[in-house]
Amino acid sequence: MIAADPDAFAGPIALPQTLTISLTGITDLPPGKIAAVVTSLEMRAPPPVRPDPPGTDGFSLEPIDGRDTGRYLALYRLLGERWMWFSRLVKPLAELEAILTDSAVALHAVRREGRDVGLLELDFRMAGEAELAFFGLDEPVLGQGAGRWLMNRALALAWARPISRFWVHTCTLDHQGAVEFYQRSGFAVFKRSIEVDDDPRLAGRMERGAVPHHPVIA
Repeated sequence: MIAADPDAFAGPIALPQTLTISLTGITDLPPGKIAAVVTSLEMRAPPPVRPDPPGTDGFSLEPIDGRDTGRYLALYRLLGERWMWFSRLVKPLAELEAILTDSAVALHAVRREGRDVGLLELDFRMAGEAELAFFGLDEPVLGQGAGRWLMNRALALAWARPISRFWVHTCTLDHQGAVEFYQRSGFAVFKRSIEVDDDPRLAGRMERGAVPHHPVIA
C-alpha cells in the first residue's frame, strides 16, 4: 500500500484559490484543479505485534541520508508518481533539505536485491506524536507481504519513541485498499476532509501522462 502524500495539496500555481463546496451535491471544479477526499487515521497505543509474512526475508530497511536529495527524490518519484505525490517536487530545494535533514524526521529506504523498492518516512517534529508521512512500495513487490513487513517496522520505529499518538492520512488518489490496510494495522479513522489544489502536471511538475486514472482537465 502507499500512503497519500500528506502535503500533496499545499501549493498554489496560478488559478483562483477560493471555491464554495456543496455539502449536499456535486461541486464543479475550475479547469486545472484536482480534488480528493482525505481520510485521517490514528492510534493512541501500539497494537499487538504481528509476525512478518513468509517470504519477506529478502527485504531490508536502510537509513537515507537527508542530504542525498537525489536518491530521495528518485525514490519519491518511482513510488509516488502513479498516486499524484508531488509536494516534495514543488518545494524549493532549501526547504526540502531542511525537512529531510531535520533530526526529528526519519528516512528509510526499503531494499531488495540491491535496489531501492520502498520508502518509509516518519515525522516526529510534533512533540509526543509521530506521523507516517510517506509509506510506499514499488509495484513489482506488492502482493508479496512487503506492505505488512514494512508496516511492522514503521510501528516498531514509531512506538520506540516517547509518543502517545501515531497518525497517517490517505486519500482517494491513493490505492483503493489503503484505508482498510491501515485499519487492519491498528489505525482508526477520526476525520474526513476535502482537499483541492492545482494540477501539478499543468505546471510541468509531473509528466503530463502521469496518473492517467485522473485525467488532466485544463
